[in-house]
Amino acid sequence: MVNIKSAAKRARKAAELARRNSSLRSRCRTMVRKFNDLLRRDPSEAEKFFPNVSSVLDKAAKKGAIHRNTAARKKSRLARLLHARLEEASGAEREPAQG
Repeated sequence: MVNIKSAAKRARKAAELARRNSSLRSRCRTMVRKFNDLLRRDPSEAEKFFPNVSSVLDKAAKKGAIHRNTAARKKSRLARLLHARLEEASGAEREPAQG
């Protein structure tokens, strides 16, 4: 138990921030997981969903739940996966037409 009033307030604030950060990080993980599932099933749907994932990552970085470089790295990797998958899908559609 803390003896100083300001220390008690800091402990309360730290607990509040930890709860908020935990919630934001969990939301980020959930959105990335949903994006990856969509990417496997339907790349065009994943393309529509990408701005939502990007927004959640940016908001978490803005609020300090994750570092801004971490958010940028995750968005970059997801975009790279998305574009590769879209290229695969468009290549698969074109191939029978050539054959």
